[in-house]
Amino acid sequence: MSSEERTQKVIKDLYDAVINMDEETAVEVSHTILKEGIDAYQAVKNGLTAAMDKVGILYANQEYFVPELLLCADALYAALDILRPHIRAEETEVKGKIVIGVVEGDIHDIGKNLVKTMFDAAGWTVYDLGRDVNIEKFAEEQQRTNSDVVALSALMTTSMLAMPRIIEMVKAKDPKVAVLVGGAPLTQEIARSYGADGYAKDATTAVREAVRVLSRPRGGG
Repeated sequence: MSSEERTQKVIKDLYDAVINMDEETAVEVSHTILKEGIDAYQAVKNGLTAAMDKVGILYANQEYFVPELLLCADALYAALDILRPHIRAEETEVKGKIVIGVVEGDIHDIGKNLVKTMFDAAGWTVYDLGRDVNIEKFAEEQQRTNSDVVALSALMTTSMLAMPRIIEMVKAKDPKVAVLVGGAPLTQEIARSYGADGYAKDATTAVREAVRVLSRPRGGG
């Protein structure tokens, strides 16, 4: 087996470990990657990111559900923790920076955690504020990190009512920031009425939606 074939096989093993929800194997393969001098960035890109893309398709086709997504995410993060320190900064091709959190009064964060996983896998820098986040915090964190996108999540109708105010605060500080919203009670129409730039119905569409809204003109000069 040539070194190129060996590299492809090991990266495929990493890909399979994530899809198969096998955290232990993901860790073992990640150590093998480092030991054999395989490029960590290529392993993340062609192993982990590609695997989460596939997991997203399985979820969209209702072959995987939230429990499977969470186990795949566990395997992804276990591998990412090992590989990420070995990626050189100039290789990362960071797509953008995003602040993400669940709106004040809401402690449901499974959806938010899955969205975070997808952005991590896609090479974004993610600033995760967690759940039950004070409404002023989103604009403050965006200013602190100079993030391109702010993503708001809510699973309760009472919490989602705070979204227009948060969007107003974020846009007042930086009109060019793209704001995404998501969560069970929201729709495209509600998102638009709130002044959001985009709406993601689930974790698997969130990254695509963020890229889409960033590629079109928004406010500010």
